[in-house]
Amino acid sequence: MGKTAAKPTAVKGEEAERIKREALGIGERRKHHARKTTRLKSHAKTSDAHHRLYRFRFYPTEEQAEQLERTFGACRWVYNEGLALRSEAWERHRVKVGFAETCRALTGWKRAEETGWLQDVSSTVLQQSLRHLDQAYGRFFKGEQRYPKRKKKGRSRDAATYVRTGFRWIEDPERPGTGLITLAKQTQPLDIRWSRALPAEVVPVRLSVTRDRAGRYFVSTLVEERIAPLSPVFVPGSGEPKAVGVDVGLASLVTLDDGTKLDHPRLLKRYARKLARLQRELHRKVKGSQNREKAKLKIARLHTLIRDVRRDLLDQLTTRLVRENQVLVVEELSVAALMRARRGKGKQRKAKLNRAIMDAGWGELVRQLRYKCEWYGRTLVVVDRFFPSTRRCSGCHSMGPKLDVSVRQWTCAECGALHDRDVNAAANLRDEGLRLLAA
Repeated sequence: MGKTAAKPTAVKGEEAERIKREALGIGERRKHHARKTTRLKSHAKTSDAHHRLYRFRFYPTEEQAEQLERTFGACRWVYNEGLALRSEAWERHRVKVGFAETCRALTGWKRAEETGWLQDVSSTVLQQSLRHLDQAYGRFFKGEQRYPKRKKKGRSRDAATYVRTGFRWIEDPERPGTGLITLAKQTQPLDIRWSRALPAEVVPVRLSVTRDRAGRYFVSTLVEERIAPLSPVFVPGSGEPKAVGVDVGLASLVTLDDGTKLDHPRLLKRYARKLARLQRELHRKVKGSQNREKAKLKIARLHTLIRDVRRDLLDQLTTRLVRENQVLVVEELSVAALMRARRGKGKQRKAKLNRAIMDAGWGELVRQLRYKCEWYGRTLVVVDRFFPSTRRCSGCHSMGPKLDVSVRQWTCAECGALHDRDVNAAANLRDEGLRLLAA
């Protein structure tokens, strides 16, 4: 039997500090050594408050747009350089580099002559970009995602995060919850469209400025808010909490255990012809020309329209479900596993199925149910994905045969009941969720 390869050991101690200083160019920890240490203030939310995100659109001036363009590019560059530094430190020197070391390296990059343009961007924004890199490494080590990748201009999202010291907030006394937001390195406040007000007399904890593919600018404000739970909902005539089984699908986006169905909007199919026409126009344009950029912008605007309509639909649906029910039961879904590509025979059919799953937004639906149930005092029960909700008879609980996706109705061989595939699955989910909740 062959010997297994030994696990590489990390270099630590003074040797690691020497490699960081001489080979990687990371400065030593000299700042604040002469100061008296003070305990840092915690930014964790209080027990009776929730972190809530409010998103608003704003229209920057030409000067603000140029400064934000530099900020987006600097955040992308710092993220990539931090990724390259940490990868090189481990692959070549077996030295672990964390967030603190990349921040000290950032100081050196800002002092260097060839990268002195980093000083035109707020240091807190660049540090947040390195923090996002550190969080990506943390998720990788936990096995939640793959190794971090480099960000590319035009492909990665344009975003910058400002902590409390990176912006100025002045609340309007005449309209509480609205006001003026001025970002670091900018002199004028943002022209924000306040579609709704923030909680009065609450200072935002963090801001995120983003620009989508359609060229729209948004500012997302994170605040701590005390959300009052909704009144409990009981079954009429009894003291039992009202429960609902929610079965997601493609024939109907959502099917409830009482037979209520919400049709799948099929937005990608609705706009398929227009998307195909715009793609053909893009294919005919010369690469690098202004007309090609205009064609790309038209496609991006259509995709943002589809995304906004889908998000609004799911938001209204989940809010209604949370308001009308006390216990909500859904099935655990692995969307990534369901959308695995198929090779050989049936590849085109599987591709259409994957497109329909992506268009449905199952993951977003469950995500909204999770945080809304937490906010409003509802109970969300997630049933294991291997629970046979479709094959089991909701009346006598006997197991039926395996059903193809095309089979929408089936008859129980034991009790003779005729079942709608989705309604039966929703009823089984409700019963299983109540059993798990009682246990």
